[in-house]
Amino acid sequence: MTVKAAVKSMRLRTLPLSMGGVALGILLAVADWKVDWLTAVLIVLTTVCLQILSNLSNELGDVLRGTDTAERQGPQYGLNGGGMTIPEMKTLIGVFVGLCVVSGTAMTWRALGTLLDLTPILVLMLGAAAIMGAMKYTLGPSPYGYRAKGDIYVFLFFGLVAVMGSYFVCTQGTGLHWKLLLPASAVGCFSVGVLNVNNIRDMKTDAANRVTIAIKLGPQKARIYQTVLIVAGWLLMAAYCLLCWPSWWHWLWVVTLPLYIKHLHMVWTREDRALDPALPLLVITTFALCLLVGIGFCAYLI
Repeated sequence: MTVKAAVKSMRLRTLPLSMGGVALGILLAVADWKVDWLTAVLIVLTTVCLQILSNLSNELGDVLRGTDTAERQGPQYGLNGGGMTIPEMKTLIGVFVGLCVVSGTAMTWRALGTLLDLTPILVLMLGAAAIMGAMKYTLGPSPYGYRAKGDIYVFLFFGLVAVMGSYFVCTQGTGLHWKLLLPASAVGCFSVGVLNVNNIRDMKTDAANRVTIAIKLGPQKARIYQTVLIVAGWLLMAAYCLLCWPSWWHWLWVVTLPLYIKHLHMVWTREDRALDPALPLLVITTFALCLLVGIGFCAYLI
């Protein structure tokens, strides 16, 4: 196994997607609370480890099931590109499981001051669920990513858990309010959109042994679904800003609109490998939107 192959399989270009929701949760907490910087760093580190674990597990599962072949429309990574063996990939996955456990435990202890109370135990249980969810997407006897349930996982963990979980930890287990469901759900919609574009691109190779929402809907309806996800995300974020109206700073994120329009144009006019650039565009745009929302809420306090 080479370092280059391992880095390829980590799919670092996907990191801004998971980081977006976490950054938004942290920044909204900063706007409402005095946040401990080390807690924030540990949240980010744990998120990075979970995302990489998910990417590695996803690749291994697809290779073991024969989904990733030479005809795959997306990029080739370390394992499916021949740069590492299956035992080497399993070892790398084990390393990142350990890193997730260590960083998540340290994060919980730093934020809550103990591991032996109900709140930290619940946080650790949620972390364990995140690790299992990251691995079971394509691994195991009945991976949910092969049964058209990946959208639910992405919405929950990349949206609700990322935003509300990071806010909860940053505010030391207090401060959650129902309005946070709106930006968390918005990020969830955008994140599901990334998965859906990936599934639209890979429909031809996935169809043999994998069921996704895109395959169930078909090319046309899958693109309609993508449009609904993007529009819903915008409406949810706008609703949150309207409920927290006091400043125009809260609307900084609107400047990302042209990029979302460009993304949808690509989705409707491209297919197969030509659709691949729509993924990083949506990832980076969503990351930028999350940062701008959070910065806008923090700037209001200055």
